[in-house]
Amino acid sequence: MKKIEDLSQKADELQHSGLTTGQIADELNISTETVVWLLTNKKPSPDGTVPKDLSVNWSALGQNATRLRCTAQILCDMVSEVAVGQKEYIDVIVGVSSSGVPVASFMAGEMESEFTVYYSKKAKIDGDTEAKGAFSRNFTEVRGKNCVIVDDVISSGRTLTDVIAQTRAAGGNPIAIAVLVDKVGFDEIDNVPVTAVMRVTRLG
Repeated sequence: MKKIEDLSQKADELQHSGLTTGQIADELNISTETVVWLLTNKKPSPDGTVPKDLSVNWSALGQNATRLRCTAQILCDMVSEVAVGQKEYIDVIVGVSSSGVPVASFMAGEMESEFTVYYSKKAKIDGDTEAKGAFSRNFTEVRGKNCVIVDDVISSGRTLTDVIAQTRAAGGNPIAIAVLVDKVGFDEIDNVPVTAVMRVTRLG
Protein backbone atom coordinates (compact mmCIF):
# COMPACT_ATOMS: atom_id res chain seq x y z
CA MET A 1 0.00 0.00 0.00
CA LYS A 2 3.06 2.25 -0.02
CA LYS A 3 2.20 3.39 -3.55
CA ILE A 4 -1.22 4.59 -2.36
CA GLU A 5 0.34 6.46 0.56
CA ASP A 6 2.81 8.08 -1.85
CA LEU A 7 -0.02 9.12 -4.19
CA SER A 8 -2.01 10.50 -1.25
CA GLN A 9 0.98 12.53 -0.09
CA LYS A 10 1.60 13.85 -3.60
CA ALA A 11 -2.08 14.76 -3.99
CA ASP A 12 -1.91 16.69 -0.69
CA GLU A 13 1.22 18.54 -1.85
CA LEU A 14 -0.36 19.49 -5.16
CA GLN A 15 -3.55 20.67 -3.43
CA HIS A 16 -1.52 22.86 -1.07
CA SER A 17 0.29 24.25 -4.12
CA GLY A 18 -3.07 25.55 -5.35
CA LEU A 19 -4.00 22.96 -7.98
CA THR A 20 -7.65 22.04 -8.46
CA THR A 21 -8.88 18.46 -8.12
CA GLY A 22 -8.96 18.16 -11.90
CA GLN A 23 -5.42 19.49 -12.28
CA ILE A 24 -4.20 17.02 -9.64
CA ALA A 25 -5.91 14.22 -11.55
CA ASP A 26 -4.10 15.32 -14.71
CA GLU A 27 -0.76 15.54 -12.94
CA LEU A 28 -1.07 12.07 -11.38
CA ASN A 29 -2.91 10.55 -14.38
CA ILE A 30 -5.78 9.27 -12.26
CA SER A 31 -9.51 10.05 -12.19
CA THR A 32 -10.89 13.00 -10.26
CA GLU A 33 -12.87 10.52 -8.13
CA THR A 34 -9.61 8.84 -7.11
CA VAL A 35 -8.10 12.22 -6.24
CA VAL A 36 -11.05 13.02 -3.99
CA TRP A 37 -10.63 9.61 -2.33
CA LEU A 38 -6.90 10.21 -1.80
CA LEU A 39 -7.49 13.64 -0.30
CA THR A 40 -10.26 12.55 2.06
CA ASN A 41 -9.47 8.95 3.04
CA LYS A 42 -5.67 9.11 3.21
CA LYS A 43 -5.35 5.34 3.56
CA PRO A 44 -7.09 2.11 2.43
CA SER A 45 -10.14 0.92 4.36
CA PRO A 46 -9.64 -1.93 6.89
CA ASP A 47 -10.60 -4.50 4.25
CA GLY A 48 -7.98 -3.06 1.89
CA THR A 49 -10.55 -1.47 -0.44
CA VAL A 50 -9.13 1.19 -2.76
CA PRO A 51 -10.57 2.89 -5.87
CA LYS A 52 -10.45 0.84 -9.08
CA ASP A 53 -8.03 3.03 -10.93
CA LEU A 54 -4.52 2.95 -12.39
CA SER A 55 -1.88 5.58 -11.94
CA VAL A 56 0.15 6.07 -15.11
CA ASN A 57 3.66 7.48 -14.86
CA TRP A 58 5.00 8.43 -18.29
CA SER A 59 7.71 10.76 -17.00
CA ALA A 60 10.40 8.66 -18.73
CA LEU A 61 8.94 10.03 -21.99
CA GLY A 62 8.05 13.47 -20.72
CA GLN A 63 11.54 14.24 -19.48
CA ASN A 64 13.16 13.64 -22.87
CA ALA A 65 12.32 15.61 -26.02
CA THR A 66 13.70 12.92 -28.32
CA ARG A 67 11.44 10.29 -26.77
CA LEU A 68 8.45 12.64 -26.99
CA ARG A 69 9.19 13.24 -30.68
CA CYS A 70 9.41 9.50 -31.34
CA THR A 71 6.13 8.95 -29.49
CA ALA A 72 4.55 11.71 -31.57
CA GLN A 73 5.71 9.96 -34.74
CA ILE A 74 3.99 6.76 -33.62
CA LEU A 75 0.75 8.65 -33.00
CA CYS A 76 1.06 10.44 -36.35
CA ASP A 77 1.23 7.07 -38.09
CA MET A 78 -1.83 5.85 -36.19
CA VAL A 79 -4.02 8.92 -36.82
CA SER A 80 -2.94 9.06 -40.47
CA GLU A 81 -4.36 5.57 -40.85
CA VAL A 82 -7.65 6.75 -39.34
CA ALA A 83 -7.74 9.83 -41.59
CA VAL A 84 -7.07 7.76 -44.72
CA GLY A 85 -9.88 5.41 -43.71
CA GLN A 86 -12.22 8.40 -43.45
CA LYS A 87 -10.82 9.95 -46.65
CA GLU A 88 -10.12 13.12 -44.67
CA TYR A 89 -7.13 15.44 -44.48
CA ILE A 90 -5.78 16.50 -41.07
CA ASP A 91 -5.75 20.29 -40.78
CA VAL A 92 -5.20 20.96 -37.08
CA ILE A 93 -3.64 19.15 -34.14
CA VAL A 94 -5.36 20.11 -30.87
CA GLY A 95 -3.22 19.71 -27.74
CA VAL A 96 -5.20 19.36 -24.52
CA SER A 97 -3.51 21.45 -21.84
CA SER A 98 -1.26 20.76 -20.26
CA SER A 99 0.02 17.22 -20.73
CA GLY A 100 -1.24 16.75 -24.29
CA VAL A 101 0.47 19.88 -25.61
CA PRO A 102 4.10 18.70 -25.96
CA VAL A 103 3.21 15.60 -27.98
CA ALA A 104 0.62 17.53 -30.00
CA SER A 105 3.16 20.19 -30.97
CA PHE A 106 5.60 17.52 -32.18
CA MET A 107 2.77 15.88 -34.13
CA ALA A 108 1.83 19.16 -35.80
CA GLY A 109 5.42 19.65 -36.89
CA GLU A 110 5.71 16.08 -38.15
CA MET A 111 2.45 16.30 -40.13
CA GLU A 112 2.96 19.91 -41.25
CA SER A 113 -0.43 20.71 -39.75
CA GLU A 114 -1.68 23.74 -37.88
CA PHE A 115 -1.63 23.65 -34.09
CA THR A 116 -3.83 24.88 -31.27
CA VAL A 117 -4.16 24.46 -27.51
CA TYR A 118 -7.32 23.59 -25.60
CA TYR A 119 -7.53 24.57 -21.93
CA SER A 120 -9.45 21.84 -20.14
CA LYS A 121 -12.25 22.77 -17.78
CA LYS A 122 -10.30 20.88 -15.11
CA ALA A 123 -8.29 24.05 -14.64
CA LYS A 124 -11.43 25.84 -13.43
CA ILE A 125 -12.38 26.31 -9.79
CA ASP A 126 -13.47 23.14 -7.99
CA GLY A 127 -17.23 22.77 -7.74
CA ASP A 128 -17.98 24.97 -10.77
CA THR A 129 -20.35 22.61 -12.57
CA GLU A 130 -20.96 25.15 -15.35
CA ALA A 131 -17.27 25.36 -16.28
CA LYS A 132 -16.27 24.65 -19.87
CA GLY A 133 -12.89 24.45 -21.47
CA ALA A 134 -11.71 26.90 -24.12
CA PHE A 135 -9.34 27.21 -27.05
CA SER A 136 -6.34 29.51 -26.70
CA ARG A 137 -6.56 32.62 -28.86
CA ASN A 138 -2.78 32.51 -29.41
CA PHE A 139 -2.98 29.61 -31.85
CA THR A 140 -4.95 28.66 -34.95
CA GLU A 141 -8.74 28.47 -35.08
CA VAL A 142 -10.54 25.18 -35.66
CA ARG A 143 -13.51 26.52 -37.64
CA GLY A 144 -13.98 24.64 -40.90
CA LYS A 145 -11.02 22.35 -40.22
CA ASN A 146 -10.49 18.64 -39.56
CA CYS A 147 -9.00 18.22 -36.09
CA VAL A 148 -7.05 15.55 -34.25
CA ILE A 149 -7.34 15.87 -30.46
CA VAL A 150 -4.25 14.87 -28.47
CA ASP A 151 -4.07 14.11 -24.74
CA ASP A 152 -1.83 11.97 -22.60
CA VAL A 153 -4.13 9.57 -20.72
CA ILE A 154 -7.84 8.69 -20.87
CA SER A 155 -9.05 8.06 -17.32
CA SER A 156 -12.81 8.57 -17.72
CA GLY A 157 -13.29 10.25 -21.10
CA ARG A 158 -15.00 13.34 -19.67
CA THR A 159 -12.23 15.74 -20.67
CA LEU A 160 -12.24 14.50 -24.26
CA THR A 161 -16.04 14.61 -24.39
CA ASP A 162 -15.76 18.30 -23.47
CA VAL A 163 -13.04 18.95 -26.07
CA ILE A 164 -15.09 17.26 -28.79
CA ALA A 165 -18.20 19.28 -27.89
CA GLN A 166 -16.31 22.58 -27.84
CA THR A 167 -14.50 21.76 -31.09
CA ARG A 168 -17.82 21.13 -32.81
CA ALA A 169 -19.33 24.26 -31.24
CA ALA A 170 -16.41 26.26 -32.66
CA GLY A 171 -17.09 24.87 -36.14
CA GLY A 172 -14.32 22.28 -36.18
CA ASN A 173 -14.61 18.65 -37.26
CA PRO A 174 -12.91 16.24 -34.81
CA ILE A 175 -11.86 13.19 -36.82
CA ALA A 176 -9.60 11.36 -34.34
CA ILE A 177 -8.32 11.27 -30.77
CA ALA A 178 -4.70 10.33 -30.05
CA VAL A 179 -3.45 9.44 -26.57
CA LEU A 180 -0.47 7.74 -24.99
CA VAL A 181 -2.54 5.50 -22.71
CA ASP A 182 -6.23 4.57 -22.73
CA LYS A 183 -7.12 3.26 -19.26
CA VAL A 184 -10.77 2.67 -20.17
CA GLY A 185 -10.62 0.89 -23.52
CA PHE A 186 -12.67 3.26 -25.68
CA ASP A 187 -12.86 2.57 -29.41
CA GLU A 188 -14.49 5.97 -29.84
CA ILE A 189 -15.83 8.91 -27.85
CA ASP A 190 -18.88 10.71 -29.21
CA ASN A 191 -18.33 9.05 -32.61
CA VAL A 192 -14.67 10.13 -32.78
CA PRO A 193 -12.23 7.18 -33.13
CA VAL A 194 -9.65 6.75 -30.36
CA THR A 195 -6.06 5.74 -31.13
CA ALA A 196 -3.73 4.89 -28.25
CA VAL A 197 -0.12 3.77 -28.03
CA MET A 198 -1.18 1.55 -25.12
CA ARG A 199 -4.55 0.30 -23.91
CA VAL A 200 -5.08 -1.10 -20.42
CA THR A 201 -7.42 -4.07 -20.14
CA ARG A 202 -8.77 -5.10 -16.75
CA LEU A 203 -9.05 -8.83 -16.15
CA GLY A 204 -11.98 -9.32 -13.83
